[in-house]
Amino acid sequence: MQLSRTNLADIVYFLAIARHQSFRKAGLDVGISASALSHAIKGLETRLGVRLLNRTTRSVTLTAAGEELQSLISTPVNDIGQALETLNRLRDEPAGRIRLNVLSDGAKLLLGPVLPVFIDRYPDIEVDLTVTNRMVDVIGDGHDAGIRFGGTVPEDMIAQRLSPDVAWAVVGAPAYLERFGTPLHPEELYQHRCLRVRLGNARIYHWQFSKGDQQMEIDAPGAITIDETRVGVAMAMRGAGLMYVPAKVVERQIAEGSLRRVLEDWTHHDPGFHIYYSSFRQVPVGIRLLIDLIRELEPMGPLP
Repeated sequence: MQLSRTNLADIVYFLAIARHQSFRKAGLDVGISASALSHAIKGLETRLGVRLLNRTTRSVTLTAAGEELQSLISTPVNDIGQALETLNRLRDEPAGRIRLNVLSDGAKLLLGPVLPVFIDRYPDIEVDLTVTNRMVDVIGDGHDAGIRFGGTVPEDMIAQRLSPDVAWAVVGAPAYLERFGTPLHPEELYQHRCLRVRLGNARIYHWQFSKGDQQMEIDAPGAITIDETRVGVAMAMRGAGLMYVPAKVVERQIAEGSLRRVLEDWTHHDPGFHIYYSSFRQVPVGIRLLIDLIRELEPMGPLP
């Protein structure tokens, strides 16, 4: 079969579907609708004379022919992508699209101050941002890189630090503290209302505390469980309970007095935000430029 422009495009679409095993996610990756993607693959299957995908209402999987095609073409297509990206580095004005998966706190603290400068400096680079606290296969979901706390970066990824270590704070509204009192030791949290935190892997987070050589973890009690910082801050400001949050996130509320910090002498520090990406794929020039700009602007302070 001749390698026409149509066939080449459909091969790219096929690889996206094979990677995501979803027409919807693959469509978001390549920038066309799921129905258009399905139509294109049906055309490719007709021209090849074999069925590449098993389709059900709930899943998309590769047939034996699809698996063989994926194994044969993945490396050459990736090589072409890397060659084009290498040429992009030689342009006077870098272009292209970068796709990032970022924790909500990282989006607020790192990218919020930096991206306006980035798009002014590099107007031909598009930024596709997914903000979620859910633990995902960043590369498998079609992203070029992810940003999360250093201690949670998958071990098989290349990681680069973007911020200093993160200090965690326990905060509450003045009205809450007047009603229920101020805890002076982490164990006193068991007598308080707390906003429990669900991590991206669905596990309930135990609040961590450090003081000198002492280390403690508290399974904070509470009727409300959250997985998004902005919602928790809003509820904490209304007196729903104490919240455990990166101190940088609530700097303004503490300065204004709408939240007060408690147990500050038990502050725990975690590894700061890191950007991570696969060691097996060419890193887009836009990712490297974004890393350089974050390190230049230091939105969370100087790196250690």
